[in-house]
Amino acid sequence: MKGIIRLIKIIIFLALVVGVVFWVWFAYQINASAGDQDTNRLFIINEGEGTNEVSARLYDEGLIRNKFAFETYVWLWTKEDDLIAARHNLNEKMSIRQLTKVITSVPARQEVDVTIIEGWNIDQIANNLEKKNIFAAEDFLDYVSSVSDELSETYYFLNNKDTSDSLEGYLFPDTYRIYYDADIGDLVTKILNNFDNKITQEMLDEIARQGKTLDQVITLASIVEKEVATDDDRRIVAGIFNKRLRDYYPLQSDATVNYITGKGMTQPTYADTEIDNPYNTYQNIGLPPAPISNPSLSSIMAVIYPDNTPYYFFLTTPDGEVIYSVNYSEHLNNKQKYLNS
Repeated sequence: MKGIIRLIKIIIFLALVVGVVFWVWFAYQINASAGDQDTNRLFIINEGEGTNEVSARLYDEGLIRNKFAFETYVWLWTKEDDLIAARHNLNEKMSIRQLTKVITSVPARQEVDVTIIEGWNIDQIANNLEKKNIFAAEDFLDYVSSVSDELSETYYFLNNKDTSDSLEGYLFPDTYRIYYDADIGDLVTKILNNFDNKITQEMLDEIARQGKTLDQVITLASIVEKEVATDDDRRIVAGIFNKRLRDYYPLQSDATVNYITGKGMTQPTYADTEIDNPYNTYQNIGLPPAPISNPSLSSIMAVIYPDNTPYYFFLTTPDGEVIYSVNYSEHLNNKQKYLNS
């Protein structure tokens, strides 16, 4: 009998020791930070996600040290049903206690900056939005890949578009501030309003005087944007392209070939320039069917107000320098000197 009592005491003692060790360990885990970075990162809890799913993603993103400790804490403090499906700002320096308080509280309405880089196409914009956890790329592309009746009726520059057209070219490069809970339509409205404000009546009058349409200007500006980087070069290149359009000479824009292949090469291969595609301006005279990027105001202005020079050809060196030529013979010599040496 004494042996049994002693065994029971040993078991109780060991249980107490294990309990104490566990609570010391647990207290450390829920009060320790996962890392040293105190920069806030966006963490989204989606509708219907439970503790285990949230725990796994928190761990994978380095925001908690231990999934078991997090799940135990949430269970002990009966927070399992309190996780808020929303966008939360978290950082590695938060402890499990601090982090849990954040994700079980309704966040203040937060804003985020959305930057569209000059010359980005809609795919690049979509991928950046997804990378920043703002919108899914697929959802954004679905929205901007066609022109709704509402957009066509609201914006004069979309009046002649149909649902088979995208908003490529009209997503004006700039930085836009939106709420995290805004929808894609809110962002696109801001962008199109900005485009509307940038295109002045004076610019439209000059476009009409030249016998052009705004669509033609934006399409050519989207090519100029991808070809050269400075304001001076843009005006010169726009002048060259305008002369080629006037003379029914192919634009022969490497940027349009890169748009087809996705390669981004300074000098596309001969095989690439032979691709049968309406965007291939080596094979087709005139403008491509639609813009290849979203151009800056500088490129739009360059197309409306180009420089009149004697040049008819140009190339860009691997270092980014633009070399101009008056005739094709000079252009071939420059290609040999700057690109084939």
